[in-house]
Amino acid sequence: MKAIILSGGKGTRLRPLTYTGAKQLVPVANKPILWYGIEAIVAAGITDIGIIISPETGEEVKAKTGNGDRFGANISYILQDSPAGLAHAVKVARPFLGDAPFVMYLGDNLIQNELGGLLTDFKEQHMDGLIMLRPVANPSAFGVAEVDAQGRVMRLVEKPKVPPSNLALVGIYFFAPTIHEAIDRIQPSARGELEITDAIQELIHQQKRVEARQIEGWWLDTGKKDDLLEANQIILDTCLQSDVCGEVDERSQVFGRVQIGAGSRLINCTVRGPVSIGKDCHLENCFIGPYSSVANNVTLVEVELEHSVILQGAKVTGIHQRIVDSVIGQRAQLKTAPQRPKALRFMIGDDCQIELA
Repeated sequence: MKAIILSGGKGTRLRPLTYTGAKQLVPVANKPILWYGIEAIVAAGITDIGIIISPETGEEVKAKTGNGDRFGANISYILQDSPAGLAHAVKVARPFLGDAPFVMYLGDNLIQNELGGLLTDFKEQHMDGLIMLRPVANPSAFGVAEVDAQGRVMRLVEKPKVPPSNLALVGIYFFAPTIHEAIDRIQPSARGELEITDAIQELIHQQKRVEARQIEGWWLDTGKKDDLLEANQIILDTCLQSDVCGEVDERSQVFGRVQIGAGSRLINCTVRGPVSIGKDCHLENCFIGPYSSVANNVTLVEVELEHSVILQGAKVTGIHQRIVDSVIGQRAQLKTAPQRPKALRFMIGDDCQIELA
């Protein structure tokens, strides 16, 4: 059994952050989104993993993620020259996959469910395809499945105007090698892509065994800012363990579940968890409220922060109004004069410098 994780694409919904970096490397609770998928796959017992990368961000993904040693996996990198669809990604990965069954995992997805039980069902019941579904309020924004009472997939429709159900496809799929022949039979869609939904529909037309399982825990697609902040909140709520390794002076107060990385220093700060603060940070005269993640090498001076994500190397100083619901990119610099409004909201890309006067 092998796995491929898709870590290409242009990340247009997370711009300006993704003008300069891969969306799958944006951190949630101070860990790249991509790594959660790798860890979930390894926990299911699959260690031979191919990561689909793009020409624009592939080198960054490789440099950050490495050869898989940190995860107990063997990672190969597979270049997809253009974002020509999910089924196209499987096609370019075929030399890596060979005749092995595999799981395909979209690298910007997070799910609470473990994959082990799903993998067991897929293997023991000799399926050709197993898809994950989740009821959603806006099915027209997703690929949608129609299933029968036994869980067999009858029909798939990509972003239908009139959805046949409210069951959206989650970005995790299990496939037998028969998917390759199905992909060879399909044509690009109206948007010029080889759609994985069309390939799965082809399996159904060939009367192959395609089944679905509804996931019960949370599912997060982190493609937009608000989704990223929601993911950060949920991961901090469910996974964070208190661990204070940095230096906290006698004037500072730390409440609740808080992580502070080695080399970080807090001077006259109040931190109310759940909060994750990375390594080698400098925080002075700050309030850090719940559901905030501060990455490595960040400087915060005279800042009030809540429900926000600050990326590596950012510097925020002299903000006298609370920053909420914000994502601030790597190495961005933000400062302001006094007498500003009561709350500020930002989405700031990497390497920006902003002064509010």
